Amino acid sequence: MTPQDASRFTRLVSDVSAFYRQDFSDFAGRVWWQAMQPFDFEAVAEAFNRHCVNPDSGQFMPKPADIIRMLQGSTQDSALVAWAKVDRGLRTVGTYRSVSFDDPLIHRVLTEMGGWIELGRKNEDEWPFVRNEFVNRYRGYKMRSEIPDFPPHLVGMAEAQNAKTGFAVEAPLLLGDPAKAAQVRASGSDVPLLQITTVVQLAANQVPRLGDGRKQA
Repeated sequence: MTPQDASRFTRLVSDVSAFYRQDFSDFAGRVWWQAMQPFDFEAVAEAFNRHCVNPDSGQFMPKPADIIRMLQGSTQDSALVAWAKVDRGLRTVGTYRSVSFDDPLIHRVLTEMGGWIELGRKNEDEWPFVRNEFVNRYRGYKMRSEIPDFPPHLVGMAEAQNAKTGFAVEAPLLLGDPAKAAQVRASGSDVPLLQITTVVQLAANQVPRLGDGRKQA
């Protein structure tokens, strides 16, 4: 929504609150406005309408999380959609080329998990555990109101090697919606992200690294 939608959005939430015989305060209005800003006004209004006629939950005043769930599904749904993009990208493109996905959270989560090249080193037996880790990390970020810092693209083996030898680096492949992937690439940050090392890695005296291996069959 835009600032021009603020007054009619406030009236909408106020009317919904009155419908459910709930008080509507300035604080509640600010919370609702901040939560709904990423969405179009018409879509939000329609989500309120659908909630009000929902036979399972429509008898209760919705919370922002209820409307967001209607607008974009649960965090679990979003994480599984994101994982499907990662799995498809790795199996069809591989880790030789650098890539930019159309979802910035994919970049953030995979970077924390060791990077695009490291992902390609996992074998089929490890894949379910990698999936679970990705989904859990993604859901954690999806629950937040702000998108964290993320790299503009995920480095592949060719770029990693060429950067060492001084050769030219190809532009990353755009995966998913090309326009959105290009936007993610343009808005990413080159500032190194804080690397998270797990207890298991510490015990084994290992840290996540960028290697030059390929995904095993």
